[in-house]
Amino acid sequence: MSSTTAFEDFIARQSVYDRRRRVLHRVLRAIGFRLCRIEVSGLEYIPESGPTILMMNHISFIDPIVFTAVVPNRYVISMAKAEAYDQWIIRAAINLWGNYVIRRGEVDRTALSQSIQLLESGQMVLIAPEGTRNPDGLGAPKDGVAYIAQRSNAVVLPAAILGAQDWSVRLRRLQRAYARVVFGRPFQFVIPEGQRLNKAVRNSMMREAMYQIARLIPDDQAHQRGLYRDLDQATTGHLKFV
Repeated sequence: MSSTTAFEDFIARQSVYDRRRRVLHRVLRAIGFRLCRIEVSGLEYIPESGPTILMMNHISFIDPIVFTAVVPNRYVISMAKAEAYDQWIIRAAINLWGNYVIRRGEVDRTALSQSIQLLESGQMVLIAPEGTRNPDGLGAPKDGVAYIAQRSNAVVLPAAILGAQDWSVRLRRLQRAYARVVFGRPFQFVIPEGQRLNKAVRNSMMREAMYQIARLIPDDQAHQRGLYRDLDQATTGHLKFV
């Protein structure tokens, strides 16, 4: 099967995946909330429907699992790194749920197209804009979220996860893992009059978007804001809150 045919089949099978996700979501919540103590705030900000990019910081392996479980009313489809596909158990989980992968270090046009078409069909897609884990604080993002959001007319839902870095240590000690999840006010990217969606504008969009994640991190964990610790530097010229 060619990559184009596989891509088209993946998009066409979303209704099949959604029926499967309906069952898996219940199982994941039933098991996950026993293994991990999760505090959640901001659920009222989650759009009920429509193309939505769930934009998160990335601090641990379990981040996508936690977000998939805590969103109560929609199915979260995750963009995972291609290297994860090398491990059979993770590959099986990706295929079972109907997630997809991106090749890092290059412009993966297949992954970009998959993201756009999933969003255009009304799905919620989880993306870590930094492209890698940064457990010690927010790092510089890639500009893919801005590109995908503009092409799909998607709403961006910022979210922060905190405290999950030691999940494996806790489980080895037969303790429940812990995570705190905070959802923020959703927005859409806008292009001010006289500008166009070039790399400089995408970078400005992403800088403003990263501050929206940083705002969700409490002051007592301000170090987790990383490059965006100084909230007084935040601007919103490319954001329209919805």
